[in-house]
Amino acid sequence: MGYYAGKYDVAVIGAGHAGIEAGLAAARLGCKTAVFTINMDAVGNCPCNPSIGGTAKGHLVREIDALGGEMGKTADECFLQMRMLNKGKGPAVHSLRAQIDRRKYSSVMKHKLELQKNLDLRQAEIVSIERFNDNWKLQTRMNAEFECRAVIIATGTFLGGKIYIGDVSFESGPDGIFPASFLGESIRRLGISTRRFKTGTPARVLKSSVDFSQLEVQTGDEPPVPFSYDTEELGENKAVCHISYTNEKTKEIILKNIHRSPLYGGKIEGVGPRYCPSIEDKIVRFSDKPRHQLFIEPCGIDTEEMYIQGMSSSLPEDVQIEFYHTIKGLENALIMRSAYAIEYDCIDPLQLDATLEFTDYSCLYGAGQFNGSSGYEEAAAQGLIAGINAALKVKGKKPFILDRASSYIGTLIDDLVTKGVSDPYRMMTSRSEYRLILRQDNADSRLTPLGRDIGLISDDRWKRFNEKQKNKKNEYNRLKKTVIAPSERLNEILVSHETSPISTGIRLIELIKRPQLGYEALKEIDTERPSIDPNIFEQVETEVKYEGYIKRQEAQIEQMRRLEGRILPKNVDYSSISGLRLEAQEKLNKIKPQNLGQASRISGVSPADISVLIIWLSQQKKD
Repeated sequence: MGYYAGKYDVAVIGAGHAGIEAGLAAARLGCKTAVFTINMDAVGNCPCNPSIGGTAKGHLVREIDALGGEMGKTADECFLQMRMLNKGKGPAVHSLRAQIDRRKYSSVMKHKLELQKNLDLRQAEIVSIERFNDNWKLQTRMNAEFECRAVIIATGTFLGGKIYIGDVSFESGPDGIFPASFLGESIRRLGISTRRFKTGTPARVLKSSVDFSQLEVQTGDEPPVPFSYDTEELGENKAVCHISYTNEKTKEIILKNIHRSPLYGGKIEGVGPRYCPSIEDKIVRFSDKPRHQLFIEPCGIDTEEMYIQGMSSSLPEDVQIEFYHTIKGLENALIMRSAYAIEYDCIDPLQLDATLEFTDYSCLYGAGQFNGSSGYEEAAAQGLIAGINAALKVKGKKPFILDRASSYIGTLIDDLVTKGVSDPYRMMTSRSEYRLILRQDNADSRLTPLGRDIGLISDDRWKRFNEKQKNKKNEYNRLKKTVIAPSERLNEILVSHETSPISTGIRLIELIKRPQLGYEALKEIDTERPSIDPNIFEQVETEVKYEGYIKRQEAQIEQMRRLEGRILPKNVDYSSISGLRLEAQEKLNKIKPQNLGQASRISGVSPADISVLIIWLSQQKKD
């Protein structure tokens, strides 16, 4: 028996990226909150990439910030290099990525938790969770017992964590920290089903042992662009990254030793990430490729560790040394930390609803890698939503649900809870059917009003947001009203950009619509241009150029939301509905979708099944 140690409105198990956002959101919404972590020095740890953002992930960070979350602000405070990815493609896939100082990021996040009103940060391993007087009881390894009205499980890769390096394996969380060895069994005793997933991380090498003279330099953008809408000035980039490649010798060594990989030797049971495979997996799966790209990235300002992105591995240490030394620039690299794979317990997210609450367990929530996702950004997004909903439930308020048309966060959660996952889920722009509307540049327009309604957006920020929206509207109207007279200089500009000259006056908006032109090209002749935030020009230009496509997507969204508005009863037995196929009955009974829109996205539910449900719903209304 343990001793009674206190009561909280919301308890968060884990202080990684999901746990941080969950704890801060719940506390900021007025709930007495505790965040429990096995090791307080690992709060906000980045055990893999020392970076935040990237393709589609940058969208998530902007959306977290627009709702009032913390990841974007802290990434800005700790950045080493900022780059906007995919600039050669359309605006829908532009994504910001920050190389960060990982130790500073961890330290800053820990301090923010420590300073947060209503929040207690506690070092303790939670070993059991059970029902207690309509609440939840958590017990620590030191036998302290806490009563909690709502619990968010955000255990990352610590739950049943096991490290693999060749023939060597041992129970551990990332970076040699103790795993959560007991909580998984307690979760299973509740009746929650778990599964084994795996991920991995590359080696770290000593900076002075790398020959950078042979490597391609990758610089940041100037001026660097921030993640957070609160960040006014970032300063300069502080570091560069470098690019190298594997070669035939690398491939030869890996294939010669593939039998020593626990991944191919059958020792690892867990399913690995499809879109971030280990180097041995790349060599085997893409055997026709002569080389694979890798990035050599700094881990921080006050460390000499360099991260070898794109080269995760679970091969033995001696094999790692041999194949890393085949790579240009790494011929004499000193490996400071070996690459490893980590296997861990997570859940089938089909057990959750769109608030990230377990459908069968009131006030119990999951977030992050515990839910079968991968990535810091995916974790933080889920943590924010779980924290918001736990707080709202404790306060007796309506839940907060983002749909697919509102955000990448909504897409992420909808995919998890309606489609489930067979391997660690990673967000990609291709997962959103509305990506032209869900751009990273307009995340504030889409989500800040929602963050304000919840209570996570300050008065000062709300004032700045409204000023920006006013300036944006005024700029769009200015483009529509401003007529540019033909001139020799204007036609020179038009011809030089390979577009037709003009002989009569033309509205500025019509020039901006031309694919070859934009604000930058027309700067010289646009003499009445106001002095406002340059991001406004970017948004307006995108919306002007893609107006037709945007209207088409808005019509699709309207149709989708009509289906989302058709609510399905919670306790219906779908096997009793005549006309539904057997597979549809099984899937619908398992997932219990909240509405027809969600039901339509469940794998195994056909359009014909949706038609049956529409007719059945109409009959229920008549009855």
